[in-house]
Amino acid sequence: MMLHQHLLFVLYSFSGIVIKEAATKNKVKGSQAQFPITQNVTVVEGSTANMTCRVDYNDNTSLQWSNPAQQTLFFGDKKALRDNRIELVRASWKELTISISDVTLSDEGQYTCSLFTMPVKTTKAFLTVLGVPAKPEITGLSRPAQEGEDVTLTCTTSGSKPAADIRWFRNDKEVQGQKEVNAIGRSFSVRSTIQLKVDRTDDGAAYTCVVEHIALGTLPHQVTEVLEVHYPPQVEIVRSVIVPQEGQYFKLECVSKGNPLPEPVLWTKDGGELPDVERMIVEGRDLIITTLNKTDNGTYRCEASNNLGTNRDEFTLYVYDPNALMQPSPDHALIGGVVAVVVFITLCFIIVLGRYLARHKGTYLTNEAKGAEDAPDADTAIINAEGNHAHAEEKKEYYQGAARNVVHLKSENLGFANNYALRQEYVRCIM
Repeated sequence: MMLHQHLLFVLYSFSGIVIKEAATKNKVKGSQAQFPITQNVTVVEGSTANMTCRVDYNDNTSLQWSNPAQQTLFFGDKKALRDNRIELVRASWKELTISISDVTLSDEGQYTCSLFTMPVKTTKAFLTVLGVPAKPEITGLSRPAQEGEDVTLTCTTSGSKPAADIRWFRNDKEVQGQKEVNAIGRSFSVRSTIQLKVDRTDDGAAYTCVVEHIALGTLPHQVTEVLEVHYPPQVEIVRSVIVPQEGQYFKLECVSKGNPLPEPVLWTKDGGELPDVERMIVEGRDLIITTLNKTDNGTYRCEASNNLGTNRDEFTLYVYDPNALMQPSPDHALIGGVVAVVVFITLCFIIVLGRYLARHKGTYLTNEAKGAEDAPDADTAIINAEGNHAHAEEKKEYYQGAARNVVHLKSENLGFANNYALRQEYVRCIM
């Protein structure tokens, strides 16, 4: 009997050892398959971050979350750190999820999830906190600028992480600025400046600073300032009628621009006051003449002033007679064309005549030289010249008639009549 009990004890002990070894082997095998799984998290400052740790296989082993300072936040479902912002979301054998509300930049860092096996297995998850840039502010417009002045506009934003981008716009057109970044703790301060030499075209121009950042998404921060520029007046007179006529209504508009706006304007005529205040009415910047007549002819001046200077413009008025304007005016283009044709024809005639006279004179001199060889005098030489024998008698008759005309000359002209030059002119006439 005693032997039988002893055998049963040995068999039980052996069975326990075998079962214990099998259980130990299974536990080691299961623990080798377990490993915590986490993911990096990125959130915007002020929002809530959820940190999750999972395992595929777990034999009732606890999970634990620790912060970057290696302080335990949760061990299983047990809260270990007194921070009201940290809450348990879900706790099971396969998952441990916690939340951190109202996240700040100081919460950023590397968090650790631990699985308490033998040995302990850990996984890291990095929490990135995006710093939201503050609304920008534009400085440098403390007072109205004057035309020609150098102005520096500065746009500043702080608290961004990473550093924000700043863009400038003048109305709807982008302009380039100079960017400067400074680190302040975990965040950055960013500023951008533009330098202007303002003129009157900048008066009323809207300069906008736009801050872009990943934490803002598609809704960037922006601020706009309208530039005010003071400049002296600019004056121009505009008439209502191109051709003023007697009896017409006539208006001269004084278009004056300036900042401050020049008010009022001063109208004068020929350097003095307006002569007829009943017909010449000043309404604001306009000079109205109710009924034009010839006495209104003259030079009208509009003068405008502000604290930066004075400017003026003048208009010379000439009132036309409507009856004279109704008469048809000559066609100046047609007249010009006719004159050009006449001048051209005259020039051609002069050129042809000049060539003819030059050629005729050469023939005359040649014939005179040829006839002078055997002739007793110059008259005979001309008459007897080559090429003139066929008409010699006819030429003599003309010459004699011309000589008889000499007889009728006055006594004071007889000496000139006998002159060879006069005879030459007679010879030209009968040729």
